[in-house]
Formats: sequence, C-alpha cells, structure tokens
Amino acid sequence: MNPTDFAPSTLIVLVGGSGAGKTRFAVRRWPTIWRLSLDDYRAMATGSEADQSASTVAAGVLDLLLDARLARGLTTVIDSTALEQPWRAHLLARARYWQRPACAVLFDVALERRRAQNAARERVVPDHVLIDQERLLPSAEQLLAEGFAHVDHVTATGPACLEPARTGR
Repeated sequence: MNPTDFAPSTLIVLVGGSGAGKTRFAVRRWPTIWRLSLDDYRAMATGSEADQSASTVAAGVLDLLLDARLARGLTTVIDSTALEQPWRAHLLARARYWQRPACAVLFDVALERRRAQNAARERVVPDHVLIDQERLLPSAEQLLAEGFAHVDHVTATGPACLEPARTGR
C-alpha cells in the first residue's frame, strides 16, 4: 500500500509547523474537496488567512464540514498545523463519534528548511512562531499513543522533495 493511500472514510490529520509543505503535499495527493483548511476559512471570514482573530470562526466552519463529511463516510484531510494536543484530541473524538479511522501525516521538516520555505511564501509567519512550533512537534509514537491508527512520517530529503514513510500499530 502506498503511504498516502488510506481506507475510505478515514480522517487524515496533517501535523507540522508552518512552511513544512502540508498544503502542497495535500493538494498534490488528494482531491481538493477532501481538504478542510483553517487558513482558507480564516481568509473567507476576514480576507486574510493570517488573521488569527478569526480562528474560532474558522474552527466552527471546519467542525461543521468535518461532521458532515464523516457522517457520510467521506475521506477528509485536516490541513492545519495540528501541533496543539487538545486540537488533535478534538479531531480524534469526532472520528470516534462517527466511527471512522483516524490517521496522521507527521511533517518532520528541519527548522532551517521551514524557514526557507516560509520566506518564499506570500504570507510569511514570524520566526518566533516557527521556533515555538518546533517545540510543539509531536513524535510518531506520541501520535500513536493519542489514538491515531497509524502515522505517515514525511521528511524533506531534497530541495523540494517530501517523502512519506508509514509507521503504526
């Protein structure tokens, strides 16, 4: 099985800091309608995906769409940093409620590479935020202990190459 192939109806949670390549990875691998993005919903609410004041509204929109998709057994990709354990616990609870499998894709990308990719983005995240995110990155073992069925571990091995490897139960 290809590491980016998942059983139908799976909740796939992307986990990694800003500039790690999560959105690009998702866009290249899955249909656009599978991807729920906090950045997109913040932008829709305020005109700026960087406007953190809209995070509560964005999370509400994401929750509505997540429940609608999981209730129908549709594979769903959560495109956010998912670095905060309470957010991951919330997503896992939604998957359990709808009796759907939940898997994580962990983006373990070096800070220097994230800084370089971040600098090339239209919306640059401040460096202190990148450093804080580095401290929050969970291990694959931690994600498995939280309840994810398996974890795809994505690492940067070249200038623009992200390669997944599967770990799990």
